[in-house]
Amino acid sequence: MMSKFSTVIWPKVILYGDSITQFSFQANGWGAETANKLARKCDVVNRGLSGYNSRWAKIILPRLISSQNPAENHIAAVTVFFGANDASLEDENPQQHVPLQEYSENLKDISRFLTSAGVSADKVIFITPSPIHEPAWEKECILKGCPLNRHNSVVGQYAQACVQAAGQCGSDVLDLWTLMQKDGQDYTVYLSDGLHLSEKGNQFVARHLWSLLAGRVAHLPFILPYWGDVDAKNPETSLLCNS
Repeated sequence: MMSKFSTVIWPKVILYGDSITQFSFQANGWGAETANKLARKCDVVNRGLSGYNSRWAKIILPRLISSQNPAENHIAAVTVFFGANDASLEDENPQQHVPLQEYSENLKDISRFLTSAGVSADKVIFITPSPIHEPAWEKECILKGCPLNRHNSVVGQYAQACVQAAGQCGSDVLDLWTLMQKDGQDYTVYLSDGLHLSEKGNQFVARHLWSLLAGRVAHLPFILPYWGDVDAKNPETSLLCNS
């Protein structure tokens, strides 16, 4: 008869955002890179929702994370990466546009809900939208039969609002809009179509995110014994222990 044993608890890092998060698990994506670094320590869960804005994200969040039994969520960290769609020009893209002040309030509401679900502010990392390369994105818009629907200067306002909201919530923030344009560098290499990330862009996000995330997961143990430490003659003693 099998001995009694406890269920293995696999902590979670949740990536919450729009298409730039949804597509992050593709080959060489920033989400995939993060998951690879955390293998056998926690599950990296992709909750990217293509086309979503902060308004919809706030509404749907209680369906994704329960606040009923916070201790059972076992969440080590959450990234909140919205703004690229919120910053759409209202006249050209009213479906996705969210006014700047509402965007800021939505981020703070998301933070408050996460706190109620047992995810304290120090476990939350906000990520600002990355810069927009208007000439490249305009070509994509024309192919879809619409005019340019985003301006980089406007995206910058949303990035600044995200930085401010993160500070008010007591959370760290990864300011991609500023970092990718720092010192006048050619930020277009980080974008595949003027909006979404290229391979270099994914590497950039992965590197800078890890610098913020590493400290939040450093305490997590390697889950289940290393194969060389398993007692081959009596594996149950190694594999079913509760430590």
